Amino acid sequence: MVKRFSTLDIGVGVAELDAEVEACMKDMGLADAYDTAALATVADFTQGAILKGKIVRLAGDDVVIDIGYKSEGFIPKAEFDNPQDIEPGTELEVYLDQIEDESGLVVLSKKKADRIRGWERVMQAYKVGDVVKGKAVRKIKGGLLVDIGVHVFLPASQIDVRRVGDPGDWIGRELECKIIKIDEERRNIVLSRRKMLEEERDKMKKDLLGSIAKGEVRRGVVKNITEFGAFIDLGGIDGLLHITDMSWGRIQHPSEILKVDQTVEVKVLEFDVQRERISLGMKQLTPNPWSQAGTKYPIGSRVKGEVVNIMPYGAFVKLEPGVEGLVHISEMSWTRSIQHPNELVTLQQQVEVVVLDINVEKQEISLGMKQAEANPWTHVEERYPPGTKIKGKVRNMTTYGAFVELEEGIDGLLHVSDMSWTKKVTHPSAMLKKGDEVEAVVLSVDKERKRVALGLKQLSDDPWVTEIPARFHPGDVVHGEVTKLTSFGAFVEIDKNLEGLLHISEMTEGKVEKPEEVVQPGQKLDLKVLNVDPIERKIGLSLKAMAPGAILNPNPPSEPKDAK
Repeated sequence: MVKRFSTLDIGVGVAELDAEVEACMKDMGLADAYDTAALATVADFTQGAILKGKIVRLAGDDVVIDIGYKSEGFIPKAEFDNPQDIEPGTELEVYLDQIEDESGLVVLSKKKADRIRGWERVMQAYKVGDVVKGKAVRKIKGGLLVDIGVHVFLPASQIDVRRVGDPGDWIGRELECKIIKIDEERRNIVLSRRKMLEEERDKMKKDLLGSIAKGEVRRGVVKNITEFGAFIDLGGIDGLLHITDMSWGRIQHPSEILKVDQTVEVKVLEFDVQRERISLGMKQLTPNPWSQAGTKYPIGSRVKGEVVNIMPYGAFVKLEPGVEGLVHISEMSWTRSIQHPNELVTLQQQVEVVVLDINVEKQEISLGMKQAEANPWTHVEERYPPGTKIKGKVRNMTTYGAFVELEEGIDGLLHVSDMSWTKKVTHPSAMLKKGDEVEAVVLSVDKERKRVALGLKQLSDDPWVTEIPARFHPGDVVHGEVTKLTSFGAFVEIDKNLEGLLHISEMTEGKVEKPEEVVQPGQKLDLKVLNVDPIERKIGLSLKAMAPGAILNPNPPSEPKDAK
């Protein structure tokens, strides 16, 4: 005999459980507590009694029942689950709802009688703590109704160990649950599937922790995926499969190779029984590809791979799953000055590389892209010996000169000092512009430093050797135009691309603080040649020597050594 009111401890207080059940049972339709007199099976014809009756006939939507009373009773046809059961002479139990209604008829109910008898059977068969099976038949406020012979309540919080979404998704499913509360007086039973699952899980957890061993392989189900890994249910306890232990290859996120509810095989790496923590691995089920990397990728070997990551300092190339090497930015091109690897490579690009170095213990491989191609600088000296005349396009300019492309990947430097024999060039833009086709002479080749020096002025003879000394002599009067002022004087163009220096001391007899006090750029002057120096490639000029009676000084001051 069960207690009139009993519950099973599920970690929730009785008052709290009662409140939840009270709020939910209002919608069940079972809150109509039947009179306890209905539990008696005597034919006393009192309202609420269960009586034996016999089907007499079918009258429209009602079934006429003989209960041995002075009047026959009526039951709605809809209360019969199977219309074929409505056969005259069939005996059945009925509930006396009203002895006489407004029409003087006896009102009976088959459904209420079935419920009461069902309740009696359930009360005799089960007690708190028993496991029952039933089908979820209806969603009500706060949970589900489960048919175990009578409709009983399964709160939403007790459906599963994890929070459920819509309880209605469980309708129609056969559920195995544990009875956690029986209220005999109010005729309701509360179930918990969660309680049963937790008890089963606790048992499985104890069994697992008692038998698990480091290094063994187990099957599990993926329960949750995070950025750092996945939790695998081994049966009673979850183990952590860290992202670094999923694959020997590169993984950005665990969802690339796993999905929730997937069954996987994992290896036990570490476990702590006291803290109930288990570390798992998947990649450990296959050989470490680095164990053979030293043999497969010897130094100097050529291999093909896929660019899988690009950093400012280089690109990582996958040679096989789990084995990646770094192509440093300095090993990408023989000829190009690269600021960032993405100038040459893109993700997923297939590239050919050469193994430069390998450290199996550190799992590092140094690769080179440029080594997979012939070094164009190897034969530059043979193709462009000093004195060779070349033609090329001005590819770039700096303050000190212009870079001329000799061939793809090979540039030569045309320095400002090698642009003109006679003109003082302070910037290459005075002679050239980017994109110009120029002819020049190879002056020198430095294969180690990857430099080719070019000259423009060397295409013609040096006029300072014979031509200029023959044309200009001390005491000659020349006509010229001021091209530039400096702190120590002015440069004057006395012939095409030929300049002389008018020192500040040779401007007037008096003291001059600044050249602009006497001359201005663009001003045309008649001057006397003071000296011609072929070695220093300079011509000294004088303005004050043009004055009547002036004495020519053959050794005038010159520009400072560091003057530009």
